[in-house]
Amino acid sequence: MSEWYGGGRIASTKTAGCHGLRGLLLEQCMSLRHWCVLMEAWIVIGLLVVAVIAFATEKISVDLVTLSMLCVLVMCGILKADRAFAGFGDRVIILLAAIFVIGAALRETGVLDMMGGVLAQTFGTQPKRLMGFMMAVVGGVSAFMNNTTVTAVFVGPVMGLARKLRIPPSRLLMPLAFASLMGGTCTLIGTSTNVAVSGAITKLGLEPLRMFEFTGIGLVLMLTGIVYMVFIGTHLVPERDKAAAVAGDAMRDYLAEVMVLPGSPLIGQAAFDSDFSAMDFQVMKIRRADQPLDAGPNLRFEEGDVVLVAGKVENLIRVKKIEGLDILEDVTLRSSGVDMRDAQIAEVVLTPRSGFVGRSLRDNNFRQRTGLSVLALMRGDRALMHHMADEKLRAGDVLLLQGPGDRFRVFEEGNDMIVITQHQFSSEMRQRGLRLLVAFILAVIVSSIGWVPDTIAFVIVAIMAVLSRCIKLESAYANIDWRLLILIGGMMAFGEAMQVSGASSMIANFITGWLQPWGVFAVFAGFCLLTILLTQPMSNAAAALVVLPVALQAAASMGANQRAFAIGVMLSASASMLTPFEPSCILVYGPGKYRFADFIKVGGGLTLVMLIVILAMVPVFWPLK
Repeated sequence: MSEWYGGGRIASTKTAGCHGLRGLLLEQCMSLRHWCVLMEAWIVIGLLVVAVIAFATEKISVDLVTLSMLCVLVMCGILKADRAFAGFGDRVIILLAAIFVIGAALRETGVLDMMGGVLAQTFGTQPKRLMGFMMAVVGGVSAFMNNTTVTAVFVGPVMGLARKLRIPPSRLLMPLAFASLMGGTCTLIGTSTNVAVSGAITKLGLEPLRMFEFTGIGLVLMLTGIVYMVFIGTHLVPERDKAAAVAGDAMRDYLAEVMVLPGSPLIGQAAFDSDFSAMDFQVMKIRRADQPLDAGPNLRFEEGDVVLVAGKVENLIRVKKIEGLDILEDVTLRSSGVDMRDAQIAEVVLTPRSGFVGRSLRDNNFRQRTGLSVLALMRGDRALMHHMADEKLRAGDVLLLQGPGDRFRVFEEGNDMIVITQHQFSSEMRQRGLRLLVAFILAVIVSSIGWVPDTIAFVIVAIMAVLSRCIKLESAYANIDWRLLILIGGMMAFGEAMQVSGASSMIANFITGWLQPWGVFAVFAGFCLLTILLTQPMSNAAAALVVLPVALQAAASMGANQRAFAIGVMLSASASMLTPFEPSCILVYGPGKYRFADFIKVGGGLTLVMLIVILAMVPVFWPLK
């Protein structure tokens, strides 16, 4: 018996040891799993930080950054491959592509250009009334079109209007860009950010945003912004080239390279006291036998000198007719046997999406690729560090181009440049554009009341634009911002990764833990402010999609209204006015000859006003609790 009990005691001890070992192993496995989950969360947070830096510096294209992040998420096992790329098949992507095509078609048919002419005829006498009405028109159009497209369309008419009224374009171009941003807050399709947020919250379990759900607060934002700009901002907006504007001359100084030809009267003249001064040119630099020379008081011109001058566009064109002088590019073309007698001259601004940005004219093989020659270049800071052909082009640079008229049409249909000189459109083309505009308005109406899904309605209008020859099929594809679509599709998947890895919970707990003692409103305000700060160096859609899953997680943890947080983040993403990094702002940066500090001075107050309106009105329409 004692042996039996002894054996029982031994068996019992072994069993207890087994259970203890199993429990220890289970505890270690749970601990290991906890660390793995924690590691996944930190990987996602690390990718978020890298993405923010990459988006801000733009050293690498945003689409490449987005695709690289998705690859890392899949390789680390955080997302499956089908979930990582599921966002690219979302209805939001199709909707945005259709809107890009419709906007390009309305631009090419001259419908939006016609609106600029009406603007000039109606309110072209009083600058304040003009600014207010212009911002209202631009904001109203931008409520239904991509803001960058709207800005690009109105830059030319607004600059022509400024010349006509003899006021600096800088007085009108910055309000133009700001109005396009504020108008995008009025409807679901006003900006790609709104559509992206709607798609993202749907994937996170919320109802999608309706077409006019936030129109009320959007109109308040736009009207408040217009009042601010008319009564306060108008005194802060800089007046560049005011004297030239009053004199009725061209508003901008171009930099051009002029060659001193054999027999020129400039030979032997001092650089500081020459015929260039009589022609209202400022001599910047001289290149002699490929050697740069400073334009000192004792330096005299010699045959073959290439002189970098700054002057008005009319004077530069007149140089082509002066004996003994010619623009260097024309000399090069003639020596190559190119006949430019019937060539046209136009001014264009490089867009942020231009494939020429970041490379020099020589590296781009600009003349060979475009069929156009660069006569002069205008840049806000008017600084050229190299020979013009070796100067790296920047977004917002304005080029004076010469070439066949049909080549300019190619760039009006493309995305590399925007022609900012006035162009005439045929009456037949304009009639097509007006019919397309009516179809677009009908699509907005039928989709907003739920008769037809919005994606289907706008795709039908986009198809009509191509079939009615408002836009060529090739141009339609070229006008779709594929990089933005990749960004939105990828960031949708990234938002899902933040949730499944627990990264959004970690960040939300940190922010709520820091701000929650001051209440739900303080947390809401913190996320709105964070979005505004991120949207300055990043694209609006990227900033919103980065903050959105974190904000919704924080709202859920506090039992707050997630929809209110989503709309607050979405509206805050449109307050991108502190810096000129927003594409709409870049488009006016060069033509307006603005400086970086101008946007901080003017946009800072407007951004603060928008933040106050968002914080005051979102809780009214969507209670935080």
